[in-house]
Amino acid sequence: MKTPIGKFTFLAAMGAVAAGFAVPAAAQYNREIRNDLSKCNSASGPGLLVTLDGVKTSQGDIRVQSYKATAKDWLEKGRWLSRIEVPAKKGTMTFCVPVSAPGTYGIAVRHDVNGNGKTDITEDGGAMSNNPSINIFNLGKPSYTKVGVDVGNSVKSIRIQMKYM
Repeated sequence: MKTPIGKFTFLAAMGAVAAGFAVPAAAQYNREIRNDLSKCNSASGPGLLVTLDGVKTSQGDIRVQSYKATAKDWLEKGRWLSRIEVPAKKGTMTFCVPVSAPGTYGIAVRHDVNGNGKTDITEDGGAMSNNPSINIFNLGKPSYTKVGVDVGNSVKSIRIQMKYM
């Protein structure tokens, strides 16, 4: 025998299940994280250990953002997965970027030299995973296929070279 309470309980349960699927999808984007190098050890799950070379000055901030290396996500506003922002240190810097699952990811780096939160082409620097060429034809946005790094179940080490005008 079906009762109105039974139907209500079933509908409420289905709503909870639907909400459960929606929350993780939305929660996967725009995570501000700390640069915790201890999360990139041999026992860690998937992640990228990013060595950033060629930081020209200790002024301003370095921002490292991870993206899924897909046409839908790469460098799209609001589609970054995680962001680390720290004071710049001239020379070489290292970052641990954990990822939620094995897959193909891209890393974008920006050095905001004067710390104004804006991109000043003549002063600020930038870089991307796999060090693709950036020129007037791709307007600083190389294809996701050029920046994609395959990450398995462990931490993968990559090196990125900063570029300045």
